[in-house]
Amino acid sequence: MPKKNLSDQPAASFELAMAELEQLVEKMESGALPLEASLDAYKRGAELVKYCAAQLERVEQQVKLLDGEMLTPFESESADSEDDEE
Repeated sequence: MPKKNLSDQPAASFELAMAELEQLVEKMESGALPLEASLDAYKRGAELVKYCAAQLERVEQQVKLLDGEMLTPFESESADSEDDEE
């Protein structure tokens, strides 16, 4: 039976993908991984980034539908509330 590569396993959720990505970055930044393992970690990290970006895009589209395409940046809301306090 062939050894299952990390990249063969899909991410279970956005949160788990982000946690795995953080662990991969820590391992790669430590410099303790051999070259081949670093390459595998990089490939897996790229897949996780792609997965997370797709999940964020999907959620953003859902929010736009719920908000009726009237999304406003958070900065403008906080700036408005700061102006009200003065």
